[in-house]
Amino acid sequence: MAWLNKIRDGGLWLGFYLWALSGTIIVTINAVWLYWLNVQWQDLGKLVNLSAGRLMTNYFQLLAYLNFPWIPKLKMMDFTDSTSALIHFADVKNLFMLTDVVFIITSVTTFFFWRRLKRQQQLWRFVLPMQTALWVPPVIAAVMAVNFDQFFVFFHKLLFRNNDWLFDPLYDRIIIVLPDTFFLQCFVLAILVLEGWFAMYLIIGKRALMAL
Repeated sequence: MAWLNKIRDGGLWLGFYLWALSGTIIVTINAVWLYWLNVQWQDLGKLVNLSAGRLMTNYFQLLAYLNFPWIPKLKMMDFTDSTSALIHFADVKNLFMLTDVVFIITSVTTFFFWRRLKRQQQLWRFVLPMQTALWVPPVIAAVMAVNFDQFFVFFHKLLFRNNDWLFDPLYDRIIIVLPDTFFLQCFVLAILVLEGWFAMYLIIGKRALMAL
């Protein structure tokens, strides 16, 4: 039936967008090089009396907890966290796990979607959706540029059910070495990566269209 095909295609396109978004998040989360640059540029270790190497070790421990389901508790060599901070990191871990699951599932659906379009010589169908999608990252960037602090607060209120993300530097020193500028750079990186995905598939679609 025609309506079933439309629902199926809609689901496949949704899966593609979720694949691109979740993949972007995973790439950004694990951009250790970006944090290392901030450690060097801002001399973050000095703020908590740690060497750059020691601080990176703590950061790797934080990332390991957030990324790996078999690590149930957050333990860092030089940082202890309040109950509210631990709750927040647990919430973040749950979101990371959800992102991983979404990426794995949509990788499968996107693979079969891609294969079907390629076999049917319909990769040109990426052109219009990608032309539209390319506007999304710049719009988000423009909103961020107006007032990043307000955007950052809205982002947290949207994702988290509580205010545990508001850390007190006296009790949770980890926040001292996770400055707002680093999170801003993470958002910028995510926008660039997502824009890159859309641009790549637009090029693929246009080449397929020219080959017809």
